[in-house]
Amino acid sequence: MHPEKRPHYPAGRILVFARAPVAGSVKTRLARDIGAQKAAELYTDWLRETVRMCVSSALTPVELWCTPDTRHRVFTSLHNEYAVELVAQPDGDLGARMQTALRRALEQNEFALLIGTDCPAMDGSYLARACQELDAGRDLVVGPAEDGGYVLLGARKLDDSLFQGIAWGSDRVLQQTRTRIDTLGYNYAELPELWDVDRMEDLQRLAQQRTQYIS
Repeated sequence: MHPEKRPHYPAGRILVFARAPVAGSVKTRLARDIGAQKAAELYTDWLRETVRMCVSSALTPVELWCTPDTRHRVFTSLHNEYAVELVAQPDGDLGARMQTALRRALEQNEFALLIGTDCPAMDGSYLARACQELDAGRDLVVGPAEDGGYVLLGARKLDDSLFQGIAWGSDRVLQQTRTRIDTLGYNYAELPELWDVDRMEDLQRLAQQRTQYIS
């Protein structure tokens, strides 16, 4: 974080999951319509904006969890500009990687939030609400996505079953996760539903909203 900004929740962490913005390896569904290079450029913009938003919110220290490693120049640039810690994501499917990141964070902190980089609708107030829920004692907080997944997962406690046997990338992720949470009996909260940018229609929606905001 910027040294002049002390975090409001120093015992929390925001973990940003990011992929190196290499053409052909990010936003592949979107790339089919706009090209791999343009998709990578947009992903880079969203990655930078996500980190800036997390740091400027001054809620918690921020970690950038990188794949395949931390060496990409965009990652190092963000580290230099915002003093975020760079951490290499472990091997495994998405669930295994999220489980490892959250469990590591909870070994040293009271709570942690995990987010991605392709939800431009997310802002500092959304993160603040998640932090407030966890600071008040919720076990978990979930930010639902319109496509049936989630854009945020926050935790004070963690059980491995939250990440095992989930159909990652499908429209069943959120419902399967809700079922696991109910089975565990966790005290949890759901935030308002947001949307992320995966397809051309999502990009058009984003462009329309930003045009309306500017006008």
